[in-house]
Amino acid sequence: MRITGLAIVPPPTAADLPKVTPELLASVLARYSRSNEGIHTILSKVDIANPDASIDRILKFVDYGHASIGGLTGGLAVALDDVSMWLAYKIFEIAQMADGQESSTRYITMDAANLPTAEELGIPADLAPRWRDVLARSFAAYHAEYARLDALATSEPERVRVPVDAKPAVVTRLRKNYALDRARYFIPFATRTNLGLVQSSRMWATTVKHLDSLAHPEAKAAAKLIRDELLKQSPRLMRHSSAEASFVEQARQELAASIALGRERLSAAPLADEVWVKVDRTAPPWLQETQPVAEALRHRSNRYGQQGTATRRMRVTFAWNNMALAELRDLNRHRTGHRYTPMIQAGFYLPPEIDRTPHAALLADQLELTRELLARGSAAYVYSLLLGAQTPFEHSTQADKYIYEAELRTGMGAHFRYAEHLSATLREFLKQVPEARDWVVEGTAEPE
Repeated sequence: MRITGLAIVPPPTAADLPKVTPELLASVLARYSRSNEGIHTILSKVDIANPDASIDRILKFVDYGHASIGGLTGGLAVALDDVSMWLAYKIFEIAQMADGQESSTRYITMDAANLPTAEELGIPADLAPRWRDVLARSFAAYHAEYARLDALATSEPERVRVPVDAKPAVVTRLRKNYALDRARYFIPFATRTNLGLVQSSRMWATTVKHLDSLAHPEAKAAAKLIRDELLKQSPRLMRHSSAEASFVEQARQELAASIALGRERLSAAPLADEVWVKVDRTAPPWLQETQPVAEALRHRSNRYGQQGTATRRMRVTFAWNNMALAELRDLNRHRTGHRYTPMIQAGFYLPPEIDRTPHAALLADQLELTRELLARGSAAYVYSLLLGAQTPFEHSTQADKYIYEAELRTGMGAHFRYAEHLSATLREFLKQVPEARDWVVEGTAEPE
């Protein structure tokens, strides 16, 4: 694991204002909030050649909480290479205020050589050979199924939906995606990937504190790397980023709950689809909602249009019993509200195009390895999972955000399994909010 680049994304400034470091910017804005002098006057007192002295002078005068001012640092961008897919997932789960991207499975190396070492991940030494064997065989299964499905899509082109008059290069790309999107469930969750995030110093401090509080050696190593790098840019604010008792205790309890549930529900059999949707429209008696739902939705030209208060004030919680990790990695990045999963293997999903029989021995061995790690109470059990592992997943947010996600994940270019999952929740949502039916656009996941 390594940080390959760090950049500071500067806030917009007038051309005649001097450039400032993120921490100096935060201190200047703190002073600005406690003065009527105006920004030019405050900046005229700043010694750009000696920013540390200026920061200390301002902060000595302005008494503020580090959290409130940490958000004023502008965007601090960090790129992390060679982290496991699990850690990338966890960082996106924690950093709910960040903008970020992760390498697509379509572009990373699918090979046992692209795994962290067992030592890096905290795999017990006596189980490391079994772990390496199971994951190497998982990559082999992925490549075998990819090759078979690619050949099938070539010989039976009607299997792959393509746009009318698509160019040959587009047809080839869609055929390859057809194969990858169905074979990817054999990819190990421990596979190395890359991610980059942009967020303020305040949110980075919280993210690093959370990572440092987890039981996983990989998370602690990432916390140190990020902290050491950001201390160069925001030293005073990043001092508040070490593990803290409440974070440690909540992480311990969540891990214990996941292990207990994992032991109870561990299975390699496919888990049938179930969804749960709860809509809450209650409002205080002195501020009842008066806008019809149709008025909140009908003026949009696409999913990016502004919705009205009728949907923005409506709370929605939606959950699946069987979200495969392959889909969870993307659905987890919808940042609004709260997302939760115990991250277990309650079943194992494979699409209808893949026969489970040739892979029965692999799936049985993967299951037993996970069972042993869970029996030992090892946090490293997450690294024995493959992307086909099915886990419960819950997301709570507002109706406008849910509608956006449902339209996006069933719309043009959506993965076939995303569309199935979101269509199922949309049916339940529309039962509870039938007046939205004419204004929510459920797509057919047509190809781009």
